[in-house]
Amino acid sequence: MGILGWIVVGLIAGALAKAIMPGNDPGGILVTMLIGIVGGVIGGFVGRLIFNTDTGSFFDLRTWLLAILGSVIVLAIYRLVVGRKSAA
Repeated sequence: MGILGWIVVGLIAGALAKAIMPGNDPGGILVTMLIGIVGGVIGGFVGRLIFNTDTGSFFDLRTWLLAILGSVIVLAIYRLVVGRKSAA
């Protein structure tokens, strides 16, 4: 899957991660898009390392599940880091 495919998957995965974990995050839509793209890449690595599976094509369910999982992980880490900065 090409870079454009990863960007599209990441954008959608970021929106779905935000829907799974609603909350008031600073940064708005731009941060959500970046979290989705980074989460998609992280999800691919997690799938390869832990589950011994690789991402498939754009329409493969594994690709989407791994991208959403990665986006949720990145969103949780982002909230921990931003939460600590605003509390300090």
